[in-house]
Amino acid sequence: MIMFGYECQTTFWQDFTIADKFGADAIRDTFNRAFEEWQSNTTYLTELVMVLNWKSWEHYEKKHEAIFRLYQSLWEKADAWAWNNLKGDDLNYYMRTTD
Repeated sequence: MIMFGYECQTTFWQDFTIADKFGADAIRDTFNRAFEEWQSNTTYLTELVMVLNWKSWEHYEKKHEAIFRLYQSLWEKADAWAWNNLKGDDLNYYMRTTD
């Protein structure tokens, strides 16, 4: 699957699409599991941040305000973690890919 010119390396998009059908608790659970498991993998962390951003915009456009805000807050958490913890080549990869 190619999203916005980026070839996905994970199933995060599909995972969150499934979670969307079950509501906010499922979205939070999906995020917590993915973030905990993959925050040490720069490629996967970067993709997680991008998927959270894409999902945020998807729900904004659909006028699902509560889900939009949830995705936005999860994106902010993951993005802040990346900026505060990635260094060197990992931070450069994150910046290039999310730009």
